[in-house]
Amino acid sequence: MVAFFLFAFVFIVIGVMLYFVAIYNGLIRLSRNIDKAWANIDVLLKQRYDEIPKLIKVCEGYMQYEKATLEKITAARTTCMQARTVDQSSKAEGELGKALKTLFAVAENYPDLKANQNFMQLQQRISYLESQIADRREFYNDSVNSYNIRIHQIPDMFVAQMLKMADKELFKAAEEEKRDVDIKFNLPK
Repeated sequence: MVAFFLFAFVFIVIGVMLYFVAIYNGLIRLSRNIDKAWANIDVLLKQRYDEIPKLIKVCEGYMQYEKATLEKITAARTTCMQARTVDQSSKAEGELGKALKTLFAVAENYPDLKANQNFMQLQQRISYLESQIADRREFYNDSVNSYNIRIHQIPDMFVAQMLKMADKELFKAAEEEKRDVDIKFNLPK
């Protein structure tokens, strides 16, 4: 009889340990997926940063009077590269996106630039990268949301508290990016 209780006790202890390990592994997998999702965003951001100097180089010859626009893009690109947190990156990405939109809008005033094959290819490439970045940000936020929910659910929350796991930060758009866009058409009269 003592052997039966000893066996049952050992079986329960091993079961609890395996359950703890399963929860721990699941939380670690979610945490690492968040890191991977952010690294995937970084890959695309790096590609975009590599394309921006080429775009500026193509534009410089045409846009002699738009130096301020090109300087804003360069400054925004530098700020993005120096961002260390999700919040810093979010704000810097918003500024860079705004500067690129301004550049593409200003390019409308330069027919020769608009017709330049290199400019068109770079514009399409950056637009493609922007779309990919948006998709990866969405995946990142989904991963963060799953993790944050999981560390607050019972029984996972007990393991998360023991391991001092805290909520991860979602990627958020800057307030300027949420405002309505003022669209004006310059139609001939």
